[in-house]
Amino acid sequence: MALETLSPDWEFDRLDDGSQKIHAEVQLKNYGKFLEEYTSQLKRIEDALDDSVGDVWDFSLDPIALKLLPYEQSSLLELIKTENKVLNKVITVYAALCCEIKKLKYEAETKFYNGLLFYGEGATDSSMVEGDCQIQMGRFVSFLQELSCFVTRCYEVVVNVVHQLAVLYTSNKNAPKIIETSGVHFQAMYEHLGELLTVLITLDEIIDNHATLKDHWTMYKRLLKSVHHNPSKFGIQEDKLKPFEKLLLKLECQLLEGMIFQACIEQQFDSLNGGVSVSKNSTFAEEFAHTLRTAFASVEAKLGEPSEIDQRDKYVGICGLFVLHFQIFRTVDKKFYKSLLDVCKKVPAITLTANIIWFADNFLIQKIPAAAKLLDKKSIHSVKTQRENFLQQRAQSLTKDMQSYYVFVSSWMTKMESILSKEQRMTKFSEDLSNRCNVFIQGFLYAYSLSTIIKTTMNLYMSMQKPMTKTSVKALCRLVELLKAIEHMFYRRSMVVADSVTHITQHLQYQALHSISVAKKRVISDKKYSEQRLDVLSALVLAENTLNGPSTKQRRLIVSLALSVGTQMKTFKDEELVPLQLVLKKLDLISELTERVRAQCDCCFLYWHRAVFPIYLDDVYENAVDSARLHYMFSALRDCVPSMMHARHLESYEVLLECYDKEIMEVLNEHLLDKLCKEIEKDLRLSVHTHLKLDDRNPFRVGMKDLAHFFFLNPIRFFNRFIDIKAYVTHYLDKTFYNLTTVALHDWATYSEMRNLATQRYGLSMTEAHLPSQTLEQGLDVLEIMRNIHVFVSRYLYNLNNQIFIERTSNNKHLNTINIRHIANSIRTHGTGIMNTTVNFTYQFLRKKFYIFSQFMYDEHIKSRLIKDIRFFREVKDQNDHKYPFERADKFNRGIRKLGITPDGQSYLDQFRQLISQIGNAMGYVRMIRSGGLHCCSSAIRFVPDLEDIVNFEELVKEEGLSEETQKAARQLDCVLSDLTRNFAEGTEYFKMLVDVFAPEFRSPKNMHLRNFYIIVPPLTVNFVEHSISCKEKLNKKNKSGAAFTDDGFAMVC
Repeated sequence: MALETLSPDWEFDRLDDGSQKIHAEVQLKNYGKFLEEYTSQLKRIEDALDDSVGDVWDFSLDPIALKLLPYEQSSLLELIKTENKVLNKVITVYAALCCEIKKLKYEAETKFYNGLLFYGEGATDSSMVEGDCQIQMGRFVSFLQELSCFVTRCYEVVVNVVHQLAVLYTSNKNAPKIIETSGVHFQAMYEHLGELLTVLITLDEIIDNHATLKDHWTMYKRLLKSVHHNPSKFGIQEDKLKPFEKLLLKLECQLLEGMIFQACIEQQFDSLNGGVSVSKNSTFAEEFAHTLRTAFASVEAKLGEPSEIDQRDKYVGICGLFVLHFQIFRTVDKKFYKSLLDVCKKVPAITLTANIIWFADNFLIQKIPAAAKLLDKKSIHSVKTQRENFLQQRAQSLTKDMQSYYVFVSSWMTKMESILSKEQRMTKFSEDLSNRCNVFIQGFLYAYSLSTIIKTTMNLYMSMQKPMTKTSVKALCRLVELLKAIEHMFYRRSMVVADSVTHITQHLQYQALHSISVAKKRVISDKKYSEQRLDVLSALVLAENTLNGPSTKQRRLIVSLALSVGTQMKTFKDEELVPLQLVLKKLDLISELTERVRAQCDCCFLYWHRAVFPIYLDDVYENAVDSARLHYMFSALRDCVPSMMHARHLESYEVLLECYDKEIMEVLNEHLLDKLCKEIEKDLRLSVHTHLKLDDRNPFRVGMKDLAHFFFLNPIRFFNRFIDIKAYVTHYLDKTFYNLTTVALHDWATYSEMRNLATQRYGLSMTEAHLPSQTLEQGLDVLEIMRNIHVFVSRYLYNLNNQIFIERTSNNKHLNTINIRHIANSIRTHGTGIMNTTVNFTYQFLRKKFYIFSQFMYDEHIKSRLIKDIRFFREVKDQNDHKYPFERADKFNRGIRKLGITPDGQSYLDQFRQLISQIGNAMGYVRMIRSGGLHCCSSAIRFVPDLEDIVNFEELVKEEGLSEETQKAARQLDCVLSDLTRNFAEGTEYFKMLVDVFAPEFRSPKNMHLRNFYIIVPPLTVNFVEHSISCKEKLNKKNKSGAAFTDDGFAMVC
């Protein structure tokens, strides 16, 4: 374009000197060099980022997925273009109808099946209150109305398909022929019609098997009757009630009475106003019957074979079409009818969807009773006997089948990895593509076989209400794992599969085009032109044109319809037609490979058989070596989620999802995680306590389970969370060890050893408890002592030199002690504020004790003896050098016993000595609180480098111009450091406070009797010494009751 716009004046100057070519080559080389450098740079980045980045995808972690299904951008009218206008119209109409059927089928499978199936789920009988059933049905009525419209639409499409076929295959000789149909069989049309009839059969079966739906419907009708009697109470206008009742009646008749399919085939197919005649059309009846027999022959050959793909679904459609044929034309081919029934011996039951199973014999006998009467009862009964025998044989061979498939799938996965890891050889590109194509198809066939075995077996057991053995359950669960393994294999290799699928489809299209072009040349070379031959040629041209493009569903459908016309008049030889049909089948399968694999590996049906999950988990727990298979089972359980999203009977489908999530997690916790936690804890305890005489743990005698395999599992994805077994068990052990250490702090060393063992043996990353000090004898807490100070001072003895309290007596073989370190730990735990509270509490306790002390001193017997001793001491003090005579003190000590003794042999002076010791113990406790506080402060302030020179952080922060929050934090830090420094330097003189508080009261005139206390000290001391000697002598005796080696509480006071 640029050259054309040049001025004519420049034309003379255009010399081809080759410079432009050289310049282009240089640029091309530079561009090539740039690409190489850029590629190597990207490779380096990829390697540096992560080892896992590459062609292998992770099913549970990838945030994106690859969809290979091509979507058609052109309309059918644009695709179907030939010179033959009549053929164009025929193919367009049929293609449009087939597309419509596919859309209806998709809508039924996603929306209506799931909406009906999940009705009533998500609420247990115990959690449902009266009225919930009616509320659920009230929400569901709109869904039923949508279903009613859907069913009506299906009826219209069925009638239209029959009319369109009847018009083409007309027996009316007067009517003009649209196209020559003598050798034309539109197999695809009947297949699609069969699919639509299968949808209606499935809807009937779902509703027929849904007892909850019918019960709720009955209750809802009763509610409506109550509303009818008193509409104002419910705030409903009476004139709106009648139409609503009519609507409900229509819904019930159309949907809930099991007549959806029957109503469809009983429609008026003959046009009333002289339009299309169907029932009297013998040509159409013959064509219909011929196509049915042809379809059945191809289906029957593959049923139950390893190469079966979708023949079961087609068989259901054929049965539906057979009943439709009988209903329209009222003729029955007894031989064909018997052939249809004979299939039941090979395939006794077919799963339509989820847990809905369909028995062809019941269906055919019920829908065509006239033909059933022609058969003998023995043959009908033999079908039912065969069903029971089939289930029995299946149960026996299940384990063997599982082992066989285990080998098949494992070898297939190895082959898949091998073939996809190799680089494609350009010299043998076609061969490589064929190999890949065959491996992909083989994987799909295994998936189909596994899916069929699992669904048929599980649903048959449920339908026939027979119990499954544990062996069967385990085998079926293994098959589910294999099914998901196939899906994961395709997914892991998504990148290579996507690349290969594109090339394989192109290769298959090329093969098909080659076959068609050969046939086309043959038609063109024959010069005998006729309308029929022109139709064939136009059809082949249409097939060729359509194949030249992406392999979309619409294009493949048009090719199929075009070849129905194009294969007449022997345009293809037999040895050409079979390979072409095979290529087109492969093309269908490969073009929809990922979608078909996903559909076959979809384990949504497990929702209805989730009772097997606990047994499966028990098996996984017993065989920990295979614990990695949990990923596959949870992937299968996740398949239920998309279907649940179509539930319409609850406020939101999320309620159902939450209920399902909770149920599965409860089962997992009960049957695996909690058992695993308990077993690991038990193993750690027994290993740590090997010094005790325990049960025999020799693995050669009692066996051994290596549970460590569970901790090498990657986290399992379920809903929007990951289940990390290792983290779960670690958390359980951390929590248990911490809680038990806090209860019995002296066991901290044992639990620490168990933690280390858990790390060594199971690779668990345990968390340190970080409990205060972690000392072997943590002792009583300050708060505990404060609350029970009266018990503490009587049960513990004080040692003045070591500042330690020792328990007086104990039921155990050891005595508890409390020292400064314990007090410091408590202060660190509760904060320094606890110190003042404790001292205040102790001084209030001392006030009560001083009151008893005062009462004793005021007693007349004691007071009179003390006054006598004071008088005596004053008389002899000068002679005795101001020393109190021992004899006098001893005489007082002995004389006081005459006043009386307690049942355990203690005098009043002994009791007074105990009172003095308790007051001393309380003062010793206060002294220890002060020492503990200083100890705690010294531990806290050890991080301050120089106590004499502490910088002001607030000023430094202000100088730097930092934020207000930082200044506030710095101010707080300054306050903390100031408090710590002051407390560490000074401490608090608690005894000075004690004297300041009690001295004025003791010196008041009303407490004059307390001034005599000094004279009772000598006899008290004698009493204390005798008591101490007695306690120390008991240390050497067998009965150590009352033994003690220290009691400095007395010394604290005196």
